[in-house]
Amino acid sequence: MFAQEPAPAKPAAKTWAFDVASVRIAEPITPEKAASGKFHVGMTVNGNRVDIGYFSLADLIPMAFRVKQYQVSGPKWLSAQRFDIIAKMPEGATREQVPDMLQTLLADRFKLEFHRESKEHSYFALTVSKKGLKLKEAEPDPEPPKAETGDGNPSDPPVKNEDKPLSIKQDGKGMVISGGGQKGQMRITRGAEGNIRFESSKMKIDDFAAALSRFVDRPVIDQTELKGEYQIAFEMSLQDLMAMAKAAGAPIPPGAEAPAKGPADAASDPTGGSVFDSLEKLGLKLEQRKGPIELIVIDKVEKNPTDN
Repeated sequence: MFAQEPAPAKPAAKTWAFDVASVRIAEPITPEKAASGKFHVGMTVNGNRVDIGYFSLADLIPMAFRVKQYQVSGPKWLSAQRFDIIAKMPEGATREQVPDMLQTLLADRFKLEFHRESKEHSYFALTVSKKGLKLKEAEPDPEPPKAETGDGNPSDPPVKNEDKPLSIKQDGKGMVISGGGQKGQMRITRGAEGNIRFESSKMKIDDFAAALSRFVDRPVIDQTELKGEYQIAFEMSLQDLMAMAKAAGAPIPPGAEAPAKGPADAASDPTGGSVFDSLEKLGLKLEQRKGPIELIVIDKVEKNPTDN
C-alpha cells in the first residue's frame, strides 16, 4: 500500500505594503483655510497614488482594519494628532488593498501592536420602524466615459475615474461638501426651529449608522438589512450637536451650551432627543440591545511615526 502524498502547503497570504510613503504632521485648519473651502482632508486614490489628509490614528486604525471607530479600544490620545500621508501603491494593487497597506504602515511607522477580542457591550440597533421605510434610493452612478480611438469612436476599456479632493463650498443655501473619497454630496443647512439639517445624496445605511454613533452614548449597529444607497435628510438640534462636540473633546466656549436634552439623556430615553425624532421621520428607529462586539484592542502604538 502506497503512502499518501502530503497535500501541498497553502501559500501564505500576501502582505501588502506601499512602495513608498511619506507621513507628516498635518497643518492645522486655520480660519483662512476654512473660509476658502480648501481642505487637505479625506482620502483620494488616483492611479497608484494614495493621498490621505488630516487623519488621526483614531481614523487610520479603523480604516486599516475595516472596522467602525467604536470597535477600536485604545488610549484617548489617538485622536489628538493628525497626519498627512502621501503614498505610492505597488504595481497591480487597487483601492481595495489600501487598508491592508495601512496595516503594514501602522506596524512599521507607528509600531502598532494589537489583539482582537469580543466584549459584551450595550448598543443601539438601527432598525426599520413598523410604519415602514421613508427613504428614497439614490440615483445610480453614471456610466464611466469610454476612451476614444484615433478616429473619435469610443472604445473599451472605460476611462479610469480619479477621486476628487475634498471641496467645501457655500451656495447661498448652505454648505456643500463633496470629494475626498466620499460618494455623492453632503449639504448642511439650517432647518426648522434652528436645527442643523444634513442632506446626503448617496449613503449606505451601514455608514449612516456609524455616523449616528457620534450623536448618542453608545455604538449604533445597522440591523435594517438594507443593502442599497439612499438619499438621507437628517436634522438635529444645535444643543445635541454641541453636546456631541463636547463629548468628542472639542472646546466649547463658556455659556455656549444649552440646557436642552442632549445625546446622553436621549440615549437613556429612546423616545426623546432630536436624533430619535429625526429617525422616526425617516422610518427608522433605535432599539436598546446588548451583545458581543468584536474589538481591535491596542496594546502598543507610538504617538509619532518614525522618520520618512
